[in-house]
Amino acid sequence: MSRIGNGFLAIFAGIASFVLTLLGFLLLSRIDQQIVGSLFIGLFALLIVRIATERPNTRHAKAVAALIDRLLAVGRGDLNSPAPNILRTEMPALAGAVDGLFEQVRTSLDNFQTMAMYDPVTSLPNRLHFRREAERMLGVRRPDQLSALLFIDLDGFKEVNDRLGHAQGDQVLTMVANRLRDVVTSETISGSLVPPLLARLAGDEFTLLLPAVPSREEALRIAEKGLLALCEPFRCGGQTSQMGASIGIALCPDDVPDLTGLMKAADRAMYHAKASGRSRVCFYDADLAKAARERDRIEEALAHAIKRRELELVFRPELCLRTGALLAGEALVQWRAADRAPILVQELSGLAVDPMLAAAICDWTLEAAAMTSARWRAAGLGQRLSIALPGSLIDGDDLAERLEGAFALAGPEPWLVELELPHDQLARCPANIRAQLERLRRRGMSIALYGLGSGETNLAALGAFPTERVKLDGSLVADIDLSDRARTILATLVHLLHALGCVVVAAPVARQEQLEVLRAVGCDAVQGFFGAEPMSEQAFIDWIVSQEGARNFAQAADASAASMMRA
Repeated sequence: MSRIGNGFLAIFAGIASFVLTLLGFLLLSRIDQQIVGSLFIGLFALLIVRIATERPNTRHAKAVAALIDRLLAVGRGDLNSPAPNILRTEMPALAGAVDGLFEQVRTSLDNFQTMAMYDPVTSLPNRLHFRREAERMLGVRRPDQLSALLFIDLDGFKEVNDRLGHAQGDQVLTMVANRLRDVVTSETISGSLVPPLLARLAGDEFTLLLPAVPSREEALRIAEKGLLALCEPFRCGGQTSQMGASIGIALCPDDVPDLTGLMKAADRAMYHAKASGRSRVCFYDADLAKAARERDRIEEALAHAIKRRELELVFRPELCLRTGALLAGEALVQWRAADRAPILVQELSGLAVDPMLAAAICDWTLEAAAMTSARWRAAGLGQRLSIALPGSLIDGDDLAERLEGAFALAGPEPWLVELELPHDQLARCPANIRAQLERLRRRGMSIALYGLGSGETNLAALGAFPTERVKLDGSLVADIDLSDRARTILATLVHLLHALGCVVVAAPVARQEQLEVLRAVGCDAVQGFFGAEPMSEQAFIDWIVSQEGARNFAQAADASAASMMRA
């Protein structure tokens, strides 16, 4: 209809313009009259064209204005209203596109909400969702009602994950979540449990909030039921894996009244369960609370100690058993405060569990060790500087980069540095970490394993591990002068390590008789013997220069040999 109307307007404008022009030509003879007439005819034609132009666009303009209003409504949170009716009438294709766009936006927001609140592997609530919902559940708890929080940490999951790979490791986590769901469902259906909140916080850590439990014993029963379910073997990828879990329990309001304190208390109870032998349940109690307060105090003081420059490196000499020569200095971090005797930070490892504090100590240690290495090189010392690497650094993807960056301060390669790793890295060191260790070896650093002989040791993996030196755990040395069995075990292990091309170091050596046995079985070096305890850098250098340690050790070695000959 609008097109027909526009056609009539165009015809009328043409005819009218012709008639007026003709009349002007016939009736007007003066030039000024002709000019006025021409202006009149032109304005008339312009008016008709404007009317023809505006008429078809009026409804389009209204439709566009309605679309703009609809889009502005998004700023007020309106994502559900359809496209305006006038837009649907005048521009149906655009209206359909607008409706489709809003549908996609709503779907994307729903997906984002799900991703932000739920763990993608197990479909359980994540940490953010758990905290929000747990705060709400504890907020509506009656004053006389008891709530319990279970903090669940899998035992041995890292080894399973490294052995099976991350993809199948995720399947194991899904099976863990399903077993915990089964426990929760069975308790809820039976009517003995108010619907709880199960979540995966991160990695292999899960939480279970019981908003209303009748007693402490009931919370323990449910925790032990969950533990029993997780101790069953897991079959994945054609392999069977055995794990278990350490579970800590904290009660509200008996232990702490708020969620933040409850999570921290349950976490500490879990760590106590893990330290007590794993695969067990522990409650947060008065002793743990006292230990936690002491740990918090020490961690706070240790953080201030870094800022006040109260940390220093001390060095424990490593001596050759045959010659008494000083081979290396093991760097240990000592905390020297004005109000008490110095203490080794390594002895506080069970207390300094805060990740940020551990990272700060690690950064300080690397920087201090690099500067020490530079001073030793400038002084012409040829002894190695030995550093025990913390687990957080070993597990990182930037191990080689961080060490190379730190020891760039020590001057050009090769760096006479020995990196000590815990012996359990044999079983759980992934390929990328091994590659980084090889990269560091090519730059002059040597790799040592310490603590061999404590806990589980995977000797089969030792042959493929990039290590040159092995430090035996003190438990292997403690009774070698008293027990034939202990001597046999030590001798067998030393011969095996020698066959693999490793230098064997024993520490600590407390008695003369132990030294005699170590020499007899062929052990290469010792630490912590004849005054060779941790000492300051200057004392360590003086010890090297004066060769006092070598002389003392040689005298002890001679006495040991004479004793054996008399025997």
